[in-house]
Amino acid sequence: MTDYGCRTTDHGGPSGLDESYWIATTPGTSHPPLTEDTEADVTVLGAGIAGLSTAWELARRGRSVVLLEADRIAAGVTGYTTAKLSALHTLVYDRLRRTRGPEGARHYAQSQQGAVEHVAETARLLGVDCDLERGPAFTYVRDPAGIGQLRAEADAAAAAGLPASFVTGTGLPFPVAGAVRVEDQAQFHPRKYLLALAEDFRSRGGVLHERTRATGLHEGSPCRVTTETGATVTSRDVVVATHYPVFDRALLFTRLSPRREVVVAAPVDAGRDPGGMYITQEEGKRSVRTAPYGDGRRLLIVTGETFKPGTADAGEKYAALTAWTHRHFPGTEVAYRWAAQDNDATDTVPLIGRFHPGARHTYVATGFGGWGLSGGAAAGLLLAGLITGDPPPWAGLYDPRRLWSAVREAPAFLKHQADTGRHFVGDRLRSTHADSAADIAPGTGAVVRVRGRRCAVYRDEDGTARAVSARCTHLGCLVAFNPTEKAWECPCHGSRFAPDGSVLQGPATEALEARDLE
Repeated sequence: MTDYGCRTTDHGGPSGLDESYWIATTPGTSHPPLTEDTEADVTVLGAGIAGLSTAWELARRGRSVVLLEADRIAAGVTGYTTAKLSALHTLVYDRLRRTRGPEGARHYAQSQQGAVEHVAETARLLGVDCDLERGPAFTYVRDPAGIGQLRAEADAAAAAGLPASFVTGTGLPFPVAGAVRVEDQAQFHPRKYLLALAEDFRSRGGVLHERTRATGLHEGSPCRVTTETGATVTSRDVVVATHYPVFDRALLFTRLSPRREVVVAAPVDAGRDPGGMYITQEEGKRSVRTAPYGDGRRLLIVTGETFKPGTADAGEKYAALTAWTHRHFPGTEVAYRWAAQDNDATDTVPLIGRFHPGARHTYVATGFGGWGLSGGAAAGLLLAGLITGDPPPWAGLYDPRRLWSAVREAPAFLKHQADTGRHFVGDRLRSTHADSAADIAPGTGAVVRVRGRRCAVYRDEDGTARAVSARCTHLGCLVAFNPTEKAWECPCHGSRFAPDGSVLQGPATEALEARDLE
């Protein structure tokens, strides 16, 4: 791979460190919360790559921007990615060619590859130390039955304008039946990049507030965003870039399916680097790439084992992924492990643009389907273009108001609704998730019925039990406990809560209500 000259530091870590490598190897941030009313041209909600990119693009085009983040910048979904910056998104181009036509596939390739190049150029211009490297990306299969599908994908990707080809050889330590190879893709340290982008945003007059959760949105002329701190931001335009929209005026929750996915990372000798970014949909999905690690080593990053929030124990998924890593890369020892959450749009393409059919000054970016780095950078370009009156030619492909495509791909839409309905109704038909709070072991949680109400009860390691409502504050589905990550999770739309009920991840904006066990 081609190194862009970014410095690399030897970052060792204790075995089994339950933290994202990107978070563990960058400094924390401490931007003040919003405490008083303010005004700007644009308010951006969410400081992951989509929100930060949008805010930065607008600031450099002369707009005044207030950026609000519920937690810390680049420490949510973007901080837990695998950090591949690629236009090869498993198997998407042949499908787009069939469902959106050749022009739709070309627009997708132009926007995603354009985002790759834009990030690389931005890193160069800002002098960002972000371990950015260029190299090939692969989608592979080991089962010969999948070769035909890969050949069609390679043909569609090439026709869409990508440097794509079908190959049978890779740098992986096991044989493959075939692969789509796309040249000149990228990988990087996303948090180093975004921290630098945030500083440049502020140097251009941008205002950034952390620990400021938006709780209300009034659309009008102007728009107003209210926050849990009691302060309000008034602006002409508002961008909702909170991964899963915390305000949903277009019922986007019916078109988004959340999923979690675990990651393990282990140092390997540089000579064992497979020399690219790899992904397959086989074996429950597997993604492999490496990052600079210093001292003649690379950090092997392996992803896979997807599951819907609130439906599985992440510990079992970690065990399966670790076993696969040890089998194919013998002698490795996991140094970091973490889990990421993504939202899949039921019709494949992210939803980026005006929030709903009646929207004039509100915008959204969501549904990146696991490819949020290129998608988030593309969102920044698209939304800044819409707001300043100069949208890119591919903007229509991502328009959230495209209801015709949701109808065209009705099976995926209906399956998502059926899964949601099954949890909303079926989880209530279960008499209880545990007989009583007394049955809950230290360090674990369960849903129990207390005086006729379902409570989510967690018992601390010291034996103290705390109870909150088991009803998700988004749309009322019942939460379930993830014992490995110590979180209450909603299987319907992916909201996640800490044991004390505080919001970890939206779309919920309100904490689970405290309950009394006495």
